[in-house]
Amino acid sequence: MTRSRFGLLLAVVLASAMWCYVDLILVPYQIGDAARVGRPRGNLSDLYPRWLGARELLQHHRDPYSPEITREIQVGYYGRTLDPARPNDPKDQQGFAYPVYVVFVLAPSVWFPFSAVQVAFRVLLFLLIVASVLLWLVAVQWRISWTGKLIAIALVLGSFPAVQAIRLQQLSAVASFLVAVCAACVVKRRLVSAGVALALATIKPQLALPFAGWLLLWTAGNWRSRQTLIWGFLGTLGILVIGGELLLPGWISEFRAATAAYLQYTGGTSPLDLSLTPTWGRAVSAVVILGITFACWRWHRAPADSAAFRWSLAMVLTGILVVIPTFAPYNQLLLIGALLVLAQQAPRMKHGRLQRLALAMVLVVVLAPLITATGLDLSLLFVQRVTVERVWMLPLWSSWAIPFPILAAVSLCAGQAVRQEHLGAQGFPKMSS
Repeated sequence: MTRSRFGLLLAVVLASAMWCYVDLILVPYQIGDAARVGRPRGNLSDLYPRWLGARELLQHHRDPYSPEITREIQVGYYGRTLDPARPNDPKDQQGFAYPVYVVFVLAPSVWFPFSAVQVAFRVLLFLLIVASVLLWLVAVQWRISWTGKLIAIALVLGSFPAVQAIRLQQLSAVASFLVAVCAACVVKRRLVSAGVALALATIKPQLALPFAGWLLLWTAGNWRSRQTLIWGFLGTLGILVIGGELLLPGWISEFRAATAAYLQYTGGTSPLDLSLTPTWGRAVSAVVILGITFACWRWHRAPADSAAFRWSLAMVLTGILVVIPTFAPYNQLLLIGALLVLAQQAPRMKHGRLQRLALAMVLVVVLAPLITATGLDLSLLFVQRVTVERVWMLPLWSSWAIPFPILAAVSLCAGQAVRQEHLGAQGFPKMSS
């Protein structure tokens, strides 16, 4: 009990340190740097472009994908329209690059001033992230004490992806929550509800659709008993798409054009593209996709309460972040499920050198940001701010690399689990070669 309380206290301290780092070091540095180079800063809320587009569509029947709305978004988001002649202006045009049916999710908010919506949405995201941790514990079927749950919640809320998502009011946190709802409903055999949640998560299609592809494969493993998941997904998605078409005819082509423009001005790079060249990144992405697909096919008949299903879940969640053509730390909220699978299963297994190395790297990339943020916070007591701000990147140095050791650890441990006979009792089905 004493160790549990100490662990909770330590988790709260580390989480608080990350929030202090962002408020006391990162944001002041960004404000000062923007002032030095003339980079515009407005409300910098990722919710604002979607909220303004939804408001203009629902209240004034204006096309949220239009250049006029994009310019109005820039005025609110950056404080002024972007000027291509200014080299220090951001490249992200902040267009309405979402499926139009996101307005159905945001509809209740468009009747209130954005300042109030901003505060309420931050509180909502805080609660959704807490709920996501609890839902992933259900999905991986890990029963732990309430102290253990509070430790997990504190560490997640103190992670930079969660801090960034809440501060920026990022809809990725909503999509990640809906994916967690879907996974928990699948395990609890509430397949229609799982399909509905998954369809709603497609407001961030790059996160939800690969997950949907895996569940489609899993459904094919026992179509008779699992098909209601697909009908729930397709039925809800059809309602959303048709509702969007009634609201804004031709929105699909406009959304495709907006997505193409977004990938162009943001670079459309995946973490693999960042670590390798774009050419090698795409090649390795193809290998990763094929490897995960093969593993999921091997286990697609496994029941939802099996260890095989949990390992498949972890591989898919991590693989999504490795290969999707965008990089943002807040998307890493999807990794909660994979990390919980590792924390639950890894201590029960016998590990070789590669597994131990991969698990050690996971601990490094996950805990290093919290520890370095704590160190920078303490250094403010003894060192001048200008000196501390010179190393402001330290807590973020591993952000781009976080999915890689997790995917390696999940893949190695899953492969080891298949080979260890004692895991057969935990749900791995017998498989032919």
